[in-house]
Amino acid sequence: MIVFNLRKEKYAHQLIASGVANRWNKKDEFVIYTGENRALSTLELVVHRSSIYIDATYKMMVIEINASNNDVLEFKKEDLPCNWKSFKAYSELQSIASEWYKSQQYLILKVPSVLVNNEFNYILNTKHPQFKTKVKIKELEFFSWDDRLNNS
Repeated sequence: MIVFNLRKEKYAHQLIASGVANRWNKKDEFVIYTGENRALSTLELVVHRSSIYIDATYKMMVIEINASNNDVLEFKKEDLPCNWKSFKAYSELQSIASEWYKSQQYLILKVPSVLVNNEFNYILNTKHPQFKTKVKIKELEFFSWDDRLNNS
């Protein structure tokens, strides 16, 4: 399985997570959010930042996961609360995903994208016992922003 994560170059050489709370994790749960393709990963970063500085150097991480279906827990839209896309649902989604994180049963949480219908994000549990043996950076790709995204 190949997934993607766009980040500033200085953070792109290691598979590390900040532990900052987000839609699918509570504070101090160390997960890496990835997208099923480069475009979704780029859009996710743009949405989660208040601005993009196009002069900053970014790298697209191409992440290879040696995973089987037994390594993936999938949540489909019908498994989620009806308001799952809203900010109001964060605490409920964090609780759902926290069970996945703590159980250590699955390395990957597959969730529907909030931004693009019928696309998926893959959340990687960096504390899973098989993370270091099954997940690796396959390649770091040069990334350049379109000048039209400049907010300055």
